[in-house]
Amino acid sequence: MGVTSILSLLSGVALFLYGMSVMGDSLKKVAGNKLELILYKLTSTPLKGILLGTAVTAIIQSSSATTVMVVGFVNSGMMKVAQSIGIIMGANIGTSVTGWILCLSYIEGSGGIAQLLSTATISAVVAIIGIVFRMVMKKDSYRHVGEIMLGFAILMFGMQTMSGAVAPLKDSETFRSMLTMFTNPAAGILVGILFTAVLQSASASVGILQALSVTGGISFAVALPIVMGIGVGAACPVLMSAIGTNKNGKRTALIYLLNDLFGMLFWSIVFYTLNAIFHFKFMNVVMTPVYIALMNTVFRAATICILSPFIKYIEKLVYILIKDDEEDLDEQKDFDLLEERFLNYPAIAIAQSHTAMNGMARKARKNLSRSVSLLKKYSDEKYQKIEEKEVLIDKYEDKLGTYLMQLTGKELSGDQTKQVSKFLHTISDFERMGDHALNVARTAKELYDKKIVFSDEARYELNVLIAAMKEIVTSTVQAFSVMTYRWQLESSRFVSLLVCCVMN
Repeated sequence: MGVTSILSLLSGVALFLYGMSVMGDSLKKVAGNKLELILYKLTSTPLKGILLGTAVTAIIQSSSATTVMVVGFVNSGMMKVAQSIGIIMGANIGTSVTGWILCLSYIEGSGGIAQLLSTATISAVVAIIGIVFRMVMKKDSYRHVGEIMLGFAILMFGMQTMSGAVAPLKDSETFRSMLTMFTNPAAGILVGILFTAVLQSASASVGILQALSVTGGISFAVALPIVMGIGVGAACPVLMSAIGTNKNGKRTALIYLLNDLFGMLFWSIVFYTLNAIFHFKFMNVVMTPVYIALMNTVFRAATICILSPFIKYIEKLVYILIKDDEEDLDEQKDFDLLEERFLNYPAIAIAQSHTAMNGMARKARKNLSRSVSLLKKYSDEKYQKIEEKEVLIDKYEDKLGTYLMQLTGKELSGDQTKQVSKFLHTISDFERMGDHALNVARTAKELYDKKIVFSDEARYELNVLIAAMKEIVTSTVQAFSVMTYRWQLESSRFVSLLVCCVMN
């Protein structure tokens, strides 16, 4: 294989990746935010999640893109980790659809219907229609449809270029002997992992494997371990997307890796053990692009069928691998206080809300303290922590606001109505404290990036202001805490009375 063939192969890979990117991005533009809304709303059961993840990924042609969206939802608190598992499993199946689309690039013929269905004809027609839509249509949705068609045409041309570049290898004994090393499952899996980690796309790796299969040198024994490794390697971009997210975001990204890792380990043990016993005759079957697409789909679907009954255990495992610290447990404890069943007992519900708000107040004060400390000594790690806690404070406002609004629909006394109204205003004040903390942190970052330093006099005045601010905020939070305690006493008296009535 000469330099020209290698360059031709690499250009084919480049066109393939670009075409797939254009097609996927344009599909998402056509759908707008509908895909995100669908993912968010229709995940009430694991089965729905799997079907939904399969459908969405089949549309946007990227399991990584689907999973990255889900990581974002979980990171923002819009979706729970348990909800994400089904979608990620479905995404693993949906990404295999690309392999079937690529099979179209291998349809050839010399005349009649076969010629009309050939790659050259399909690509040409799609490209012509696509450029007309892209250049002539004024409506954005039609222009995006044109971009989808152009992306598809580029993708198909890239596949043709790759196939043409590797075609001479079918007569190369060196190439054939090199492929025999991949019949070793460990070597094949490793190649699949590394290759996909570099390309950042399982679909691209499968496409290149399909292109190599036209040489006639890819057997079932060679293809299977590579396909197994491709799934694990595809987790690389998802794991990278979790950098900077909270622990639930990281857990969601880890689920993608665990799904493929467990599938690879399970089938490696089961399949190769059975092969050692029964010596399957189909191991030497020569693979075609269609056979590879079929293998990829069956492998992924079978893996999800095996893993789907264990969704609860996968969730437990990621929580074991990425443990909550005391601060995380404290946050969850606050949210657990806002039980809907307490809404029928306003005194208890108000006391529970007070306790949760007390947690919100402490976190807002602590975040403000973190932000002013950045003015003295900047740290990227602390800056990211402030951003993360600002999202949490917004989550407090959302949950508490919703809970208190539900409480206003119940029969409240005059004092209870006033108290709920005050706290609806108070949570906005605490949220605003969080906003101020983020603004101060951004200012500190700008000062650090631009290497701006305060004079000694300015630094002294700043320290005085910071000390005054800390004292005021601390006094405010302590005053609120004392008021919370009084309401908790009233609540405990109410609970005691309720228990006595029940016992009598």
